[in-house]
Amino acid sequence: MKVKNAAEIRNMIENFPHEQRRIFSIAAHIDHGKSTMADYLLMKAGLMSAETAGEKRMTDSDDEEQERGITIFTSVVVLSYEYTDETGETKDYVFQINDTPGHLSFTGEVSRALRGSDGAVILVDALEGMMTQTETNIQLAVGEEACKPVLFINKVDRLISELRLEPGEVFGKLDIIVSQVNALIRKIAPKEFKKEWPVSFPKNSIAVGSAKDGWAFTVEILKQMKMRPQDVFAKYAEEDGKAWLRENLPLHDAILRMVIQHIPTPRDSQRYKIPQIWQGDLDSVIGKSLVTADKDGPLLGMITKIFIDPKSKRPTLIGRVFSGTLRKEDTIFLVNRREKQKIKRLGIMEITDILEVPTIPAGNLFAMYGFICPAGESFYRVGEEVEGFDKISYAAEPVVSRAISAKNAQDLTKLGEVVRNWIMADPTASYEMDQKTKKMVLQGIDPLQIEILISRIDEQVPIDISDPVIVHRETITKVSNEYVTKSNNGYNRLRMKLEPMPEGVIKLLKEGGINMYMDRKERARLLSEASGGVWDNKFCRGVWAITENAILIEDTKGVQRLDRIKENVVNIWEGFTKKGTIAGEPTQGIAFIITDATVHVDPAHIGITEIMSMTLAACNLCYLSAGPQLLEPLMRIEIKTPADYLGALTSLLTQKRGMVEDISEKAGSTILKAIIPTTETLELADDIRGATAGRGFFGYSFAKFEEIPAHLRDETIKFIRKRNGLKEEVPTESTWERLIYKQN
Repeated sequence: MKVKNAAEIRNMIENFPHEQRRIFSIAAHIDHGKSTMADYLLMKAGLMSAETAGEKRMTDSDDEEQERGITIFTSVVVLSYEYTDETGETKDYVFQINDTPGHLSFTGEVSRALRGSDGAVILVDALEGMMTQTETNIQLAVGEEACKPVLFINKVDRLISELRLEPGEVFGKLDIIVSQVNALIRKIAPKEFKKEWPVSFPKNSIAVGSAKDGWAFTVEILKQMKMRPQDVFAKYAEEDGKAWLRENLPLHDAILRMVIQHIPTPRDSQRYKIPQIWQGDLDSVIGKSLVTADKDGPLLGMITKIFIDPKSKRPTLIGRVFSGTLRKEDTIFLVNRREKQKIKRLGIMEITDILEVPTIPAGNLFAMYGFICPAGESFYRVGEEVEGFDKISYAAEPVVSRAISAKNAQDLTKLGEVVRNWIMADPTASYEMDQKTKKMVLQGIDPLQIEILISRIDEQVPIDISDPVIVHRETITKVSNEYVTKSNNGYNRLRMKLEPMPEGVIKLLKEGGINMYMDRKERARLLSEASGGVWDNKFCRGVWAITENAILIEDTKGVQRLDRIKENVVNIWEGFTKKGTIAGEPTQGIAFIITDATVHVDPAHIGITEIMSMTLAACNLCYLSAGPQLLEPLMRIEIKTPADYLGALTSLLTQKRGMVEDISEKAGSTILKAIIPTTETLELADDIRGATAGRGFFGYSFAKFEEIPAHLRDETIKFIRKRNGLKEEVPTESTWERLIYKQN
C-alpha cells in the first residue's frame, strides 16, 4: 500500500477499471480483532504510525468506542495497494473497506455495510472459535447479501504462547474452525456457489496470524518464503521473533492478497448480487445496467449508512452506486420517502472526513451531505424513474424500550428532530410520541443499543430517562368472528374479520418485499405467491395498507363512497396495530379484512370521530374473538466460562427460565448455549459475573417470539397494562357492545 494524494485518489475512484477495485467488509464476533487488523492496513497506507498500530484502533474514531473498547459504528476507509501477481505484473488496486461492529446491538450497521459490499473478510478468534455473532455475520454476508467470504483466523499467538500447544494441536484447532465456517457457508451460499465459496488453505482463501502482533500468512506466502507453519510458530520462542514475523510476514500482505485473489470485482459481484437484492426486470435498461455495473446507465444507488459527526452533529450519507454515475450537481429522488433532494457535497469517506470527488461511477462507495434520510434508502436521478432495492434484512427485533422526555419543555421540538435523525441513522431502532405524557418511547434491539442512542441524544438535548422496558408482542391463533360495527351517530357501518397471516406473507412483509408504491397487480402477485395460493390475486389487489407486521385488505363488493373514509380507517388501523387489545403491545402476523361497509352520503356525518369509533370497535371485537396471545421475546445466549462455574451458571439460567440447548468444550473453556426470556436479561451481565467470579463472557442474539407460559400470562398482562397506562382489566366484548350493529 502507498500514500496517494487527493488528485490520484479522485482518479482511482473515477477512472480505475472494475478489475482493480474491491469493496469489502471486515466482520466478526466482538473482540475477535477487526479494528486491530484494520490498524495495520492503515499503517501501511501511511495513515498512522507503526508504533501505535494494533493498539490505537484508528477506525474506532468515536470517543465512546475508545472508552468502551468496542466498535459501535461502521467506519469506511479507502486505501490503495500495489500488488505484483505470480506472473510478475504489478498493478495498483483501490480498496473500499467497511470496519463493522461485532456486538449484537449494532448488527444493523453490519447488515447495511454488507449491502454495499462485494465480499467479507470474516475473522475468527483461534482460541474462542465460532461464536454467536460469527454465525450471524456469515449468515448476513453470505446468505442475505451474497458477499463472497475469505477467512482470517486471528490470535493464533494465544494458542502458541498461552496454551503452549504443539504444532499438531494448533493445526487441529484451525481445522475445526475451518470445518465449522465451511459447514455454514455450504448451507447458505447462493446455489451456484455452494462448492466455490467455502474457504480453503490450498486456494489461499484462509489466512492465519495475529493482528495484535501484526503478522499473518497464507499457504502461498509460506511457499514463497520457503517456510512451514511450524517455523512460524517457533518464532515465538525467539527473543525478537514477533518483530521478525511483523517484518517478514506482514499482516496486510496476507489479507489484501486474499482480497485481490478471491473477493470479486464490483461488476462480477453485481451479476449475481443484483437478482438477490432487486426485484425489477433484469432485461430492462436499468436491469442490464445493474448486472454489469455500467457507469453510463441510469443512476441507481443506495444509502447504507448515516454518519453523524460527534462534534458538529452534521449527518453524512454513505452508500454505493450500483448503476450509472452520481454527480455532485445531481438532484436525486428518494424512492421510499418520495421526495427530491439536492446534493451539497459529494466524495468518498476516509473514516471521519470527506474527500471531495465530482463524480462517483457505478462500483464505488460514496459520501455526500446536504440532507438526511433513513439508512437503507434507494435513490435515482430525477427524470430517470426506476425501481428501488429490496429492504435490508436485519438479524434482530426491537424488544427493549425506554421513554425519554426533554428536561426543558421548550426543547420538545428540538428533541423530536434529534431523535428522528438518530433513528434514520439506525433503522433497527424506532420511536413514537406518547401524546398524553409528551414522552418519546425509543425501541431497540437490547439495552446497550438504547443506552448508546440515549447518550447521543442527551449530548444535543438534555433529557430525563426511564428504566428499560421489554416489549412484548400480541397475535391471534384463529380466524375471528365477523363483526359489523357502527359509528357513534349510527350513520356508518363497517364489517370486518381477522385471520392469521400465512407464514410466507409474514416473511414477505418482514423483509420489505412489498410496499404501497409498487404496481398493484405486481404486489398482488407477490402476496398470492407468498400465501401459497391461500389468497388469490383478486383478493390481494384489495390491499389498503401494510406494515412490517400487519396488513389491511378491502374485500367488499359494490360499496359506495368507501374512498371517503379510507384514509381515516387506515390511520386508525395503524394505531391499533401498535397497541393490541389485551396488553397494549404491538401486534404481529394479523390480516385485517374489511368485507362490507356503509358510508353516509353527507360528509358532515363521516368525520374522524365517527370513523374512529366504528373502526376501533371492529378491530378490538374481532381481535378478542380470534384467540389472542401474548408473546414474549427470547434471546439465544452463549456463555464462555471455566468448567468449575458450569453448575452455578446452569442454576442461574434455570432461575431465569432459561433452557440450556448445548454444552461443549472449546480451548480449555466450557461453552454453554441457552434460550432465555429477554425480560430476564436486564441484570444478566452482573449475575453472570457473580456466578463466574468475573471469568464468564457472553454474547447473545435474538431468537424468536413465543407464547408466554400460561402460569405467568395473567400476571404479566396486568403488569404490562399498568405500565402502558391502561386499566387493569382486559376489555371484553361488552366494552364495545353499544357500537355493534344489530339488524332488527
